[in-house]
Amino acid sequence: MPDPVRCIETGGVTEILIDRPPVNALDLDAIRSLKSAFEGADRQLPVVLMGSGAAFSAGVDTRAFVAYAPVEKAEMIRTITGMTAAILAHPAPVVAAVNGHALGGGFVLMLCADTRLIADRPDARFGLTEARAGVPFPAGPLEIIRHEIEPNLLRRLTLTSETIGAADLHQAGIADALVLPEDLHATARERALETASQPGFVTVKRQIRGVLAGKVAALARTGDDPFAASFET
Repeated sequence: MPDPVRCIETGGVTEILIDRPPVNALDLDAIRSLKSAFEGADRQLPVVLMGSGAAFSAGVDTRAFVAYAPVEKAEMIRTITGMTAAILAHPAPVVAAVNGHALGGGFVLMLCADTRLIADRPDARFGLTEARAGVPFPAGPLEIIRHEIEPNLLRRLTLTSETIGAADLHQAGIADALVLPEDLHATARERALETASQPGFVTVKRQIRGVLAGKVAALARTGDDPFAASFET
């Protein structure tokens, strides 16, 4: 079975690609692979995080999750928090090149990035659809969405499972720029290198995003997660 995540270093940038067709949904193997990719990435190089095909990531593979034994479900939930902690801990810039749908866990992956560039595609949808999927938020993603999304929008997106388009995502300030789909990869690389060239970037990132990174890292360390624990009783 091919690796669901590919990682290459080229031209001073680490490119991490989620490659699990058709919509890059995340099963336990993909989540472990993403976590390992970020943990193993050169900490001095910026990262561009992408999805293959027409989707960035549709989030948790709910079919796989339902089929797992309780112990695997608990592991998956905690590994999601570990994966997000690994992304937030990367000291160099992380740019999300969001080429299509980003839903649930895929939306959270986008929020982990320092810069979010979105393909300007009218068919792409974005949202936090955990309530509809029947898979509540792990502890790490819950911390991230509370930190990164203003309260009224957070309430609307999470409680209704409403999805929005790229233009609305940009207007809400969650996306930093809308980019022509054919330019997305090159623009993301450019932005990653440009951002990394700032001599004070690592220190300022720690100042601005360090509190969130620290909270998620602590949750990953302790494994404290009521949702995961519900499968162990």
